[in-house]
Amino acid sequence: MNLEEKLVDLLIRRGYHISFAESCTGGLMCAQIVNVPNASRVLNSSFITYSNEAKTKLVYVNPITLEKYGAVSEEVAREMASGAAKAANSEVGVGITGVAGPSGGTEDKPVGMVCFGFNINGEIDSFTQYFEGLNRNEVRRSSVNFVLEKLLDLI
Repeated sequence: MNLEEKLVDLLIRRGYHISFAESCTGGLMCAQIVNVPNASRVLNSSFITYSNEAKTKLVYVNPITLEKYGAVSEEVAREMASGAAKAANSEVGVGITGVAGPSGGTEDKPVGMVCFGFNINGEIDSFTQYFEGLNRNEVRRSSVNFVLEKLLDLI
């Protein structure tokens, strides 16, 4: 059984629903779950919030948080996770925001830096990972794998 199958099975057993607010992964995380039979039992809706406007409008990220910390930050990822859970009425919300590259990186936020927020029944955790030396799609795929592994640990 692969990671996404394990996650869907765990969510079904717990009676949980999941939603995502994805920026740099652009829907890849949700698609990974949809690949699994019975995904409809745990996934009602999800959000691609690539722009800051989408983050504020769809998953309730506070514009002040965006201004203060920037879109690629654990603070924004946490609000994305909470907002996704709230907007989709799900027990599990995940926020993913990062710099997939090949451009857009800075000294403080280099290409390959991805921030993750996890909201599980109102308990919020956040993490930052650096996927250095990877191309754009490898950063995106590594982000998806990180989320799958982390959710299996956190739930």
